[in-house]
Amino acid sequence: MVEMTVFGLALDEESQMPLLILKDLEEKVVFPIWIGTMEAMAVSMVINNVRMPRPMTHDLFLNTIHELGAVPVAVEIVDIREGTFFAELVLKTESGEKRIDARPSDSVALALRADVPIRVHDAVLEQIQSRGETDYQAVVEGEEARKWAEVLADYDPDDAKYKM
Repeated sequence: MVEMTVFGLALDEESQMPLLILKDLEEKVVFPIWIGTMEAMAVSMVINNVRMPRPMTHDLFLNTIHELGAVPVAVEIVDIREGTFFAELVLKTESGEKRIDARPSDSVALALRADVPIRVHDAVLEQIQSRGETDYQAVVEGEEARKWAEVLADYDPDDAKYKM
């Protein structure tokens, strides 16, 4: 299993879909995951230290986990099937470790909020590498990678029509 950090967000120029870019701690492995726009915003808010006056969905879920007496330990990307990644949220509870099936994008958004490790199973990395899908460095270098930070930098919660 390889521990990863969030390197950043980018926009896939072909599909116009957000990419979550993970890197291992030694910066030898770059691991991209295509995610939804809302999930990208949830990750970007943490990366850019944007605070909302009310809890967003991932904050609410993390608060609920804590109120129920569980402690987030890690998130793990455990499988890839038919091009879809599968993750698990690992929790410590009074009755032992619990694993909850989750999308990687939601898992990473929670991991950043809970300050817990993000791990990718070796078999997932091997499968990606065997397909020759490891050269994503160029995606990160483009101007698109900075768009998320710019959007959030210009965002002022006080300007919203409805308060969150």
